[in-house]
Amino acid sequence: MSETIKRQEVDLYKPIHKYFTQEGYDVYGEVNDCDVAAVRGEELVVIELKLNLTVDLLVQATKRQRLTDQVYIAIPKPKYKLRSKRWTDLCHLIRRLELGLIVITFSGNRKKVEVMFGPSTFDRKRSFNKKRRSALLKEINGRSADYNVGGSNKTKIMTAYKENCIQIACYLDKYGQLSPKALKQLGTGEKTSSILTKNYYNWFNRAERGIYELTEKGKTEIRDNPEIYEYWCQLLVE
Repeated sequence: MSETIKRQEVDLYKPIHKYFTQEGYDVYGEVNDCDVAAVRGEELVVIELKLNLTVDLLVQATKRQRLTDQVYIAIPKPKYKLRSKRWTDLCHLIRRLELGLIVITFSGNRKKVEVMFGPSTFDRKRSFNKKRRSALLKEINGRSADYNVGGSNKTKIMTAYKENCIQIACYLDKYGQLSPKALKQLGTGEKTSSILTKNYYNWFNRAERGIYELTEKGKTEIRDNPEIYEYWCQLLVE
């Protein structure tokens, strides 16, 4: 049986009690539904203890913010790396909820308490990522329609880039050999030359200098996406 399963929430109390006592607080366990309450002068700190970082713990901790803005959650140090994306994302969520985080490391009889960060006001403007927002809108604007099902997992996703590849392939299929300039005049966009050169899906072949044609693989695979293929063909008619 693993150490995590054997350990109980009460095992977290003594190291937390010792840490805050050393910081000059009077510490009390199980006070009016709070796992730990610590008082220093007019300052009130509440700490909620759990063996794992769960939604229930976050809900419980945010309820304690009705009592004080100094609320921490305390958990044993997780087995996965603290530099992992998972941990970074969890810390972002905790900060966004304006909670503090304490990690307790158990090594034999030794117990180490580490305050990862304290409760503080979350600055939404500072966390706003203009670059990612721009990339999201660019991707949306590059799609002709909604061809994906939200929540899909381990399925091929139709991206704006792939749509652009299908568009170019569709026009080559209809008109035969064309130059990047001619394709752009048909509306394939600024990435046309790059798409033809990189040839990510192996759909294109350079027939001669500056002239491209559709491969047999391309002719077959673009018809795996009939809705998009028909969309671009219909635009040519219009």
